[in-house]
Amino acid sequence: MDRPIRTLLAKPTHDSHDRGVRYLARVLRDAGFEVVFMNFLLPEDVVNAATQEDVDVIGISSSAGGHMPVFADVAAMLRQRGLDDVLLIGGGIIPASDAKKLQQEGVGRIFGPGSDPEEIQTYIREHSRSVTGIHP
Repeated sequence: MDRPIRTLLAKPTHDSHDRGVRYLARVLRDAGFEVVFMNFLLPEDVVNAATQEDVDVIGISSSAGGHMPVFADVAAMLRQRGLDDVLLIGGGIIPASDAKKLQQEGVGRIFGPGSDPEEIQTYIREHSRSVTGIHP
C-alpha cells in the first residue's frame, strides 16, 4: 500500500453522542490511518465529503436512532456516484436486528459499544479498497 487508508467518520445531524467515534478517530490516527471527522451532517454532506477527500472508508456513528434512513441514503448516493467500492461501516447504539438489515443492504459491518479497536482496524484493513486494490 502506497498511502494510508483514508477514512471519513461522521455523525448524523440529529446525534450528538460522539464520545465513541472520537475515540475511534484517535485510535485509527495512531494506527496510521488518515481520518477526517465531521459532525452533524446530512447524508448528502457525508457523500460529498467522502468524494472530495477520496476516502476508502466511511464510518457512520449513530446513538440516537434514525440510523436506517441515514445509512440507506448514504449507500444509495454512493451507488449513484459510482462509489460502490467505498467501504461503509457503522457504529453506535444500533439494534442487532437493524444491524443485520443494514448488512444485507450493503453496510459492511456494524461495531457496537465496547467493540475492540484492533478488530475494527483489522476489518478496515482487510476490506477497504486501498488494500484490496480496487481503488480507482
